[in-house]
Amino acid sequence: MSAIVPLSGQAMASVDLSAYLKRIGLSGALPPTLGTLRSIIAHHMASIPFEAIDVLLGREISLDPNAVDDKMLRQQRGGYCFEHANLLQRVLQALGYSVETHLARVWVGHELEGPAPAATHASLKVVVDDALWLVDVGFGSFMPNEPLLWQPERSQQYAYGAYRLRKTMSGFMVESHHDHAWQALYEILDFPWESIDYQMANHYVSRYPTSHFRSRLMVAMTTPEARYTLASNRLKVARVTGEVEERYLSVEEMIDALGERFGLNVESCWIPVLERIVASAQSQDEAASP
Repeated sequence: MSAIVPLSGQAMASVDLSAYLKRIGLSGALPPTLGTLRSIIAHHMASIPFEAIDVLLGREISLDPNAVDDKMLRQQRGGYCFEHANLLQRVLQALGYSVETHLARVWVGHELEGPAPAATHASLKVVVDDALWLVDVGFGSFMPNEPLLWQPERSQQYAYGAYRLRKTMSGFMVESHHDHAWQALYEILDFPWESIDYQMANHYVSRYPTSHFRSRLMVAMTTPEARYTLASNRLKVARVTGEVEERYLSVEEMIDALGERFGLNVESCWIPVLERIVASAQSQDEAASP
């Protein structure tokens, strides 16, 4: 394993465990076991949504631990991968786990034969009883709400599908089984990273003009019963039993969904963004109509 790297660019900071556990609805003894890890991941993904609304608003995304905790614990907001990994890394280390961070190239939406995308995703590798586990609570609705055993080429079945790690020239590809084939999600690059690398990736994702977070609303949450995804104004509910529901929302319905389904307090400055999203979707529909 490479060195443990804090995503903040500072020495690893502490975390308010009581506030975190209250946020995700966990209590009681939490020894650093696999059972505890599974419970934390499931509760985290069902309580703290994936969202990058601040990027749409042009706000700075800070990886300073105090800023992350203020946003995700005190303001009851969600975040994207760097924020989720920052928070969860400190929580797991406070509970006694050995945790390693890594960066990855996101291949969703890219052809494997084409140019390589930038390394813009952060997730965690956790040691439990001498076994390695991939932990990722910040990749929207793509990853399982359980840890993935770090055992390349082994297909692992979870409630929301099968996953595997595959060795590549640069590291390890994380794949999910979809439409009768393995689909690449992201490629973990297997070499030591420094804190500045996470800072640069975070800046790129939040500020680069063509970053999809700057033009598209994406909010996701995974519960034991269903995955909920709001992409622009399309709400998708994929139940663990296999049923899928999709519908397009009005501005008022988006406000309701963000509050009731994703637990976010909608700020007044969000409303113009939501209005633009709905107007853009309606324009695209009209342009596509014969």
